[in-house]
Amino acid sequence: MLRQYELVELVKSYDPDADEDALNRAYVFAMKKHGAQLRASGDPYYSHPIEVAGILTKFRLDAASVIAGLLHDTVEDTDTTIEEVRSLFGEQVANIVDGLTKLAMIEQKSSYTKQAENFRKLLLAMSEDIRVLLIKLADRIHNMRTLDYLEKPEKRARIARETLDIYAPLAERIGMQEVKTELEEIAFKELYKEAHDSIVARLNFLREQGSNLVPKIISQLKQDMEENGVKCSVSGREKTPYSIWRKMQQKNASFEQLSDIMAFRICVDDIAACYQALGIVHSKYHMVPRRFKDYISTPKPNGYRSIHTGVIGPENTRIEIQIRTHEMHEIAEKGVAAHWAYKQGQRAEGKNFRWVRELLEILEQASNPEEFLENTKLEMCNDQVFCFTPKGDLIGLPINSTPVDFAYAVHSSVGDTCVGAKINGEIRPLRTVLQNGDQVEILTSKAQHPSTEWERFVVTGKAKAAIRRWVRAHKRDQFIVLGQEILEKLFKSEKLDFSEKLLVGVLQNFEAESVNDIYAKVGEGLVSGWDVMKAVHPGYKQSKLEKAVKAIKIPVFKRKKAESPLKIQGLIPGMAMHFAGCCHPLPGDRIVGIVTTGKGVAVHTIDCKTLEKFTNEPERWLDIAWGEGAENQVHTGRLKLMLSNEPGSLGEVSNLLARHDSNISNLNIVYRTVSYFEIIIDVEVKDIDHLNAIIAALKGCKVVSYVARST
Repeated sequence: MLRQYELVELVKSYDPDADEDALNRAYVFAMKKHGAQLRASGDPYYSHPIEVAGILTKFRLDAASVIAGLLHDTVEDTDTTIEEVRSLFGEQVANIVDGLTKLAMIEQKSSYTKQAENFRKLLLAMSEDIRVLLIKLADRIHNMRTLDYLEKPEKRARIARETLDIYAPLAERIGMQEVKTELEEIAFKELYKEAHDSIVARLNFLREQGSNLVPKIISQLKQDMEENGVKCSVSGREKTPYSIWRKMQQKNASFEQLSDIMAFRICVDDIAACYQALGIVHSKYHMVPRRFKDYISTPKPNGYRSIHTGVIGPENTRIEIQIRTHEMHEIAEKGVAAHWAYKQGQRAEGKNFRWVRELLEILEQASNPEEFLENTKLEMCNDQVFCFTPKGDLIGLPINSTPVDFAYAVHSSVGDTCVGAKINGEIRPLRTVLQNGDQVEILTSKAQHPSTEWERFVVTGKAKAAIRRWVRAHKRDQFIVLGQEILEKLFKSEKLDFSEKLLVGVLQNFEAESVNDIYAKVGEGLVSGWDVMKAVHPGYKQSKLEKAVKAIKIPVFKRKKAESPLKIQGLIPGMAMHFAGCCHPLPGDRIVGIVTTGKGVAVHTIDCKTLEKFTNEPERWLDIAWGEGAENQVHTGRLKLMLSNEPGSLGEVSNLLARHDSNISNLNIVYRTVSYFEIIIDVEVKDIDHLNAIIAALKGCKVVSYVARST
């Protein structure tokens, strides 16, 4: 644990004008307030804020940040108030500590909701001052370093998972590579100990086998640079166990199949020397295809700049080489802490970071904390592609992003009115996956609105949040109109007065904030019109109409027995059964049954993605098969088609289906452009062979550019 004078000296070493007296007072204040409190390790609790402050000195943060680090738990865990901190240490420190103070008690049942609420408050605080995030990361680093002292495995796992899902990506977003790496490694060891130990053992073996290889490669690269007049420093580093494991998961590859476990870094004085060094490397060694990335000309959103290239290097070894300036290297390791804005007296507003603004937009659009957390996890995805607007502006997006994600990244209004996209000058479907370097032009229309179908293929949290917000608002508008019509007709039929002023008086009865809330609840069926009428006119007696309605008995119709009833082998006789709408199984498909509460057995195709939800519930699975005569019944097959946008296209498809003894039972136009439109159609078929024959015929149809079975 750092002593008082040691901490002050560390701060003064890089910030000579730091308030020494305030630092000393904060150190003593934290010790007194935490008093006899102990950590799980048995150490005095005050050792934690002191260690956090020490980590902040390694980030070279200002005195206010270090003081806030010392005090960050005092308001939450002791009798200290924000007003007391403000009077003793000033407005700036008090605001940071207030931002760091967690919600005292969250009344939700779910721990996931608690996590979402805490993250929501952290986001709002760091949007005002990015130092809140830096101190929170230092706090998390020390908690992770002492994670082993916690007795309950489930608590350690929860903290490690939260670190991997939220805090490591946040560190990566502000370019703090060292912090990100340390957090990932500790969390990885806790969550996947066997995988971690296995990779470490293999790395140790490789280290022993090639103990002389790394120095030889470094020496050769340095000699190559010096011979061509480039002053540089060369270093070699091993990829971390977690990054190796992630790559193994992504590429579905074994440890032995990975070729870039070792990376070498060449640091030079300026940008011109970076490209000179790159030329030397590529002229002397064979470049590995698709392994070159230039983050100097197109930096990452977090400010990271470097050139990456893969080559068959010295000693005929396949290696990755990173080339950057010394300044770029410092920013790559320390991120935003390497050039904190408030050092020059400016406010360190997190809103200056585009990704923070986007997270704030998601926060505004989310309907609940869980949805917000889900979408922010998507937004903080590490792997990215970089695309350009027609004006040459760079947009960074998660891998597998589509033009809709791109449109929302440009602006929410562009996403909402998106009707099509030109990728590299060519009109392409909105679900097209974007590639690095694509130039994307978004086509918009004021008449357009987000489609619920978009949510199936967008990958950014911002796009998902915006689409869901529109769907919620649109549905609410429909419910309001419907609810108003229901109430007006009911009141009129009972010959009672109806006005919005009357409804205002009963808002509390229905936990509504406005008349529209009552309309929406009635339209959605959450509240009956009779209940509203009785609340408005409490002395009203039940009318003959209401009595008549309640007296009506709904007749029970017996379904006629089919001439050749469909049988599914493996079901208990009399058990309720239905075909899953997610995969539309047909005779000829391999099928499986899932027992569903209150609905009997749902029949799915064996490759249906929905089955992943039931992986850990084997007791709900039934081994079933098609019975005799299944192909003599009418079944629903779903197709996705891309048609030319010209007169007669739908008619031609309809005629073709008729010629193949099929009929359209449902049709949905997913989206439409000037040259084509995409539709989902449900067709009546006998079995999978019948559907495949229809698909084959459609592929030969001149108006159909794409057809496939859909789910």
